[in-house]
Amino acid sequence: MEEQRAWWKECVVYQIYPRSFQDSNGDGIGDLNGIRSRLDYLKDLGIDVIWLSPVYQSPGDDNGYDISDYKAVMDVFGTMEDLDRLLAEIHEKGMKLVMDLVVNHTSDEHAWFVKSRRSPDNPYRDYYIWKAPVSGGPPNNWASRFRGPAWEYDEGTGMYYLHIYSRKQPDLNWENPRVRQEIYDMMTWWGDKGIDGFRMDVISMLSKDQRFPDGVLKEGNPYGDGLPYYANGPRIHEFLQEMNREVLSRFDWMSVGEGVGVGTREAVQYAGYESHELNMMFHFEHVELNPGPFGKWNDNPVCLRELKEVLNRWQTELEGKAWNSLFWENHDYPRAVSRFGNDSPVFWELSAKMLAVCLYMMKGTPYIYQGQELGMTNFQGRSIEDFQDIEIHNVYREMVGSGRISHEEMIRYINHMGRDNARTPMQWDDTAQAGFTEGTPWLGVNPNYT
Repeated sequence: MEEQRAWWKECVVYQIYPRSFQDSNGDGIGDLNGIRSRLDYLKDLGIDVIWLSPVYQSPGDDNGYDISDYKAVMDVFGTMEDLDRLLAEIHEKGMKLVMDLVVNHTSDEHAWFVKSRRSPDNPYRDYYIWKAPVSGGPPNNWASRFRGPAWEYDEGTGMYYLHIYSRKQPDLNWENPRVRQEIYDMMTWWGDKGIDGFRMDVISMLSKDQRFPDGVLKEGNPYGDGLPYYANGPRIHEFLQEMNREVLSRFDWMSVGEGVGVGTREAVQYAGYESHELNMMFHFEHVELNPGPFGKWNDNPVCLRELKEVLNRWQTELEGKAWNSLFWENHDYPRAVSRFGNDSPVFWELSAKMLAVCLYMMKGTPYIYQGQELGMTNFQGRSIEDFQDIEIHNVYREMVGSGRISHEEMIRYINHMGRDNARTPMQWDDTAQAGFTEGTPWLGVNPNYT
């Protein structure tokens, strides 16, 4: 078929991690008015679309990816009026705004879950995935992606709920049509506000294998790998086609899904020109190359030959079938110039420019993560207290606490692959705290900002 033009194929997207972008009130946390003050910078940079990581009401267990109210703004970021002003100014400057959609799970402080855990016969009980104990323990052996078990025992009702991520992020039950309708109504509410689309968090994980079988045990982990049973599940395409009919097709939106467990074949199913699901999928093959015995926790270099093979395969196998999303880094991965280039003073600038040229010369929509345009590098922490990320603290406690890895080795791995590398404050200038805040930043500024 002849490939159709679309605005989302011809734009450059810039991801903002609001907590770390620009603080406007001196509390050390970036906010909506801080973003608004930098819109001219983004316009001058050549940005067409701003992707805003979650600013919804949240207890902040996973920095906003644990949402307690989808229609409210977290107070540290501002108010809904601030968000309305930001959206209006983005549109006035000829740019668009894409919000983050997090609907695999909510916060355990969301009103739905508060009601759900009250009793087995509560009307909201089956908004989430509850199971009775098996042989006195969890329903299966699945591991949480943030370490430990994926099931949390609830004393009140004597049952377990599923949380693929933090125990404060219970998974929604997409088998329940009422859950799906609530989500479509919420998405429509944002569409009526005038946003320009959604980036969809772990969207490939909405459909679980309803048998909930044990996962395969891997060396060094007492919990099983449940990924084959919760990623690309049996009803995922049915759900996304329904979402497209109910919401996406009604707006001139950009939709991009985070594809955990997605290869080229699956990407064509999710985002193929004939799929009637999403516009694009993020994949992670290139950013997860060369794992070590502890998975992502390593300081291994990336093999250039393997990297070229992955990038080439995604270009050729999607050609004429689906559109590529192009990225080197985001809020979950380390800085590209440190991971794929060489961040020494000799090669830092050359490496950063080489990676930029490589990204732009491929076919697809490029996504730039805040600070990438400056060549921001990984942060070299020395103590676990230098980090804030829940995943980092969990893996440190498990691996160092059990004696499997020394403190020094674990810190080395965290400095290479940890998520906080991408979350250090944006480096605006060489004044105190890199111009990010007049207060104490929530996460330390990388000392190399000067």
